[in-house]
Amino acid sequence: MSDRREAFVGIDVAKLKNAVAIAEAGRKGEVRFFGEVDSSDQSMRRIIQRIVGRFDRVHFCYEAGPTGYGLYRLIRSLGYECTVVAPSLIPRKPGDRVKTNHRDAISLARLLRAGELTAVWVPDEGHEAIRDLVRARAAAVETLRVHRQQVSAFMLKHGRLYPRKTSWTMRYLRWLQEQRFDHPAHQIALQEMVEAVRVSKERVERLERTIEEFVPAWSLAPLVRALQALRGVNLIIAVTFVTEVGDVSRFESPRQLMGYLGLVPSERSTGDSIRRGGITKAGNGRVRHMLVESAWTYRHPPKIGKMKLYQLEQAPPRVREIAWKAQVRLTSRYRKLAARGKRTTVICTAIARELAGFMWAVAAEARAA
Repeated sequence: MSDRREAFVGIDVAKLKNAVAIAEAGRKGEVRFFGEVDSSDQSMRRIIQRIVGRFDRVHFCYEAGPTGYGLYRLIRSLGYECTVVAPSLIPRKPGDRVKTNHRDAISLARLLRAGELTAVWVPDEGHEAIRDLVRARAAAVETLRVHRQQVSAFMLKHGRLYPRKTSWTMRYLRWLQEQRFDHPAHQIALQEMVEAVRVSKERVERLERTIEEFVPAWSLAPLVRALQALRGVNLIIAVTFVTEVGDVSRFESPRQLMGYLGLVPSERSTGDSIRRGGITKAGNGRVRHMLVESAWTYRHPPKIGKMKLYQLEQAPPRVREIAWKAQVRLTSRYRKLAARGKRTTVICTAIARELAGFMWAVAAEARAA
């Protein structure tokens, strides 16, 4: 097969129209704009067949975005290669300030030919459905947080301070109901905000029950159960990790997973000078945030509680061994870092990084079982 019979197609996807460009193989291969086409499946199917009819081998790519993976699945169903590209890792020239669909499509085709694009992992339809459900729950939690903050800010503005430390308990809700204001508009405003909190909380609980209902029938349910053997990892954290990370086997080592989650230190070194800063915060922020929260549980001495004991009984022996090893090591590391005067945020981040490594090991064991 000659080089000229191979082509690389970049597609800049949008809601209504997709821009398509073609880069022929070879260093001097032509790069041209094919045109803008309707984004419907029928139109894309027709354009794809027109393009592949001119070449012996064709590679397609487009950026991951709000349009989802429908185009990827369409191209794969037709029997052709397709790459969904990570937008944040696309090489860009600092001085390039012009951005159009035309230019983006050409750039994608040229970079695909050069091998400069980084692919994202594409879930199957079942995996994507569970992930959407988990993300809906995360959005509901954020809405609940905002509504609670509105109530707290309203009470602070009117000088009403709750006399206890823990808020949003039943006692706190009764305290809110006991508050009286001179103007009835204030009373109505508070009641509406409290009602918004109640509705948001019910929505979160409803979505969590739905997740509990669907996970047992999911193909990755054994991995979700195995991860819950680790301290600080409940159902929500485990299913979030699995849905967001996807195929853990694509990471050859725990360090690769840590880097994907943005938990490794940033570095700016040159010559003999080595400078390391805070974590990169690259990759998946949802999982990173939850792991940092989980790390807070390792401030306590090693112990297996009643609920965790039930989950450990369902886990394979090797997973139980990893879970206990993780608990002993991470609680010890938490104490040592605290004794050195490290800030709590720094300690939890360091613990979260190692916890990700143990989760990688559990995933490897669950896959081998």
